Amino acid sequence: MALVPCQVLRVAILLSYCSILCNYKAIEMPSHQTYGGSWKFLTFIDLVIQAVFFGICVLTDLSSLLTRGSGNQEQERQLKKLISLRDWMLAVLAFPVGVFVVAVFWIIYAYDREMIYPKLLDNFIPGWLNHGMHTTVLPFILIEMRTSHHQYPSRSSGLTAICTFSVGYILWVCWVHHVTGMWVYPFLEHIGPGARIIFFGSTTILMNFLYLLGEVLNNYIWDTQRKPLSWQDMKINFMYLGPSS
Repeated sequence: MALVPCQVLRVAILLSYCSILCNYKAIEMPSHQTYGGSWKFLTFIDLVIQAVFFGICVLTDLSSLLTRGSGNQEQERQLKKLISLRDWMLAVLAFPVGVFVVAVFWIIYAYDREMIYPKLLDNFIPGWLNHGMHTTVLPFILIEMRTSHHQYPSRSSGLTAICTFSVGYILWVCWVHHVTGMWVYPFLEHIGPGARIIFFGSTTILMNFLYLLGEVLNNYIWDTQRKPLSWQDMKINFMYLGPSS
């Protein structure tokens, strides 16, 4: 029942997300005390998504270790349900939302950091925590995709789910503005209503694109027809063919 490196890595990633969430929640920032608290920021929602996802990954690994060789059909059925939940969450939430947060944050930050992450926040959030929220999410999710095969849902149901999430978050941001008179992100204050509609529509399209990108990437990584033969495969083939061939 020994743990393999990828299982240990998932535990380490889960612990890192728990640490990031705890440190982030411990920061006393004015925005945390206003309507919606931390839940109005997509970065925080994404951290929760990633922590829950890797928690499910760790639970799946433990269940797999405990179920292996037991012959209990009920436990195997429960394990399959857990694996299906893990795969669905990576496809619909963990990958597209995680990549979206990293890409959009750093693009806007490079253009004008005051529009997305004002310099004032440096007094509250240390650099390592900022990278934990906006940088390491990408390599962590790519490592997970590379180390485990994930079965994507049907494309129609997957796109419907990510659209529902995107539109739901946009409506939540608009509701916060309606209640408080303030936009969650500073740059929304500097653009007109038409530009906001275009931006919100573009982000929904981008989320859909990232879902499709994740599906393509997953299929590319785990497409056995594309995978080159390993040395063990070549040795088996040689033994099968025999020296006379």
